[in-house]
Amino acid sequence: MSTATASLPDYLHEEILLHPENRQFPSFDLVKLLGTVFEPTKGCRVCILIDFDEPADLIRNFAFLEKDGFPVQKKAYESFYQTLHGGAMKTLGMHGGEMFAYKCTHGSNLDLDDEVWDTDGEQLSLDGDIYPNYDIILCISTFSATAPLTAKCKEFGFRGATLHGLNDIILNSGLAVNYDEVSADAERIRLAMTNADDVEIDFGLEDGRVLTAWLGLEKQDAQKSHGLCKGEKPDVANLPAGEVYFVPTDARGHFPMKYEDGTLGVLTVENRNIIKSELIEGDQATIDAHNARLADDPMTGTLGELGFGTQVLPVSGADIQDEKVLGTCHLATGRDDHLGGDIVPDMFKKHENSTHDDILFAPHKTPNFNVKEVRMNRGGEQHVIIENFRPSRYIMDALAADRG
Repeated sequence: MSTATASLPDYLHEEILLHPENRQFPSFDLVKLLGTVFEPTKGCRVCILIDFDEPADLIRNFAFLEKDGFPVQKKAYESFYQTLHGGAMKTLGMHGGEMFAYKCTHGSNLDLDDEVWDTDGEQLSLDGDIYPNYDIILCISTFSATAPLTAKCKEFGFRGATLHGLNDIILNSGLAVNYDEVSADAERIRLAMTNADDVEIDFGLEDGRVLTAWLGLEKQDAQKSHGLCKGEKPDVANLPAGEVYFVPTDARGHFPMKYEDGTLGVLTVENRNIIKSELIEGDQATIDAHNARLADDPMTGTLGELGFGTQVLPVSGADIQDEKVLGTCHLATGRDDHLGGDIVPDMFKKHENSTHDDILFAPHKTPNFNVKEVRMNRGGEQHVIIENFRPSRYIMDALAADRG
């Protein structure tokens, strides 16, 4: 590492980068989180959205609290709803605090049905009763709703945050940090990568093969998911935040894939689209099913995002936090309109195909694959970004910049 890292805070030094679980975090404080992220104006109205397969029955009188399961929704009640009504809203000068439930989408970033139910069991409309009447909407759900809420906030003028997969580790680490600092670090890395021509990623497999994926970026401005949603401009933050990302304009080559059942495959990419998967080990039926889906609806294999984590966080078991870890990278297939891309739901053969699905490469998630090196080409210069799941010297120097 560079000598410039001497000015870095403790959580960015060698021993913490190697063992992020040893980073010390303050206690979770909802007032601090909402105050930092939103700087809510006095009198603004806030509400919470959660999701169920049977929302009408489970939200009525908070019936889900007496049922087995629903860990995300119960955490939303305990750490957000109760805390808001226990004094947080008064401290922040906010009003409302109602909780509503919508029908679970069962897919990442799929559009939400308009029907929503309140805690009295009354059916309402998201478009008619919720979006126009709240200034800040907190969506704490099973599946990400960032894309649909980003579209709706522009239509109705609210601000919000999506916090799918919420658990105790996330509460006590990724949501306990100072988001002014998270934003500043994300901006440092964004500046170090913006206007890149392209990025090359070398993946090392256990059998010794090295796969390389190339992603064309055409000098676009890098974007950041940094957690701040201040002011009055409609926007939705994805929390925990801490990411620099691009919308690829082209891609080719190969990259590995670990499927949900543990099957390992090699994906071939041409013209920004995954065209086939081939088995490394595991269940051939899983590979066949993926190839059939690609053949039936090729848009499901279109690469819509290239992202890099910018925070030092412990593994939470939920990608919403784990993809924000410094030294990891991820690709995503499917819709990217919420990122400023050109892939919209109407382009898919079926509504249920119009998801945005992250493919995270991280030591805990893909131990069979090593991200050996990520190289960025920009303006005739090449910079290494990641080496063996570690931030490069170039990135560490960027993080050390302007720290007084």
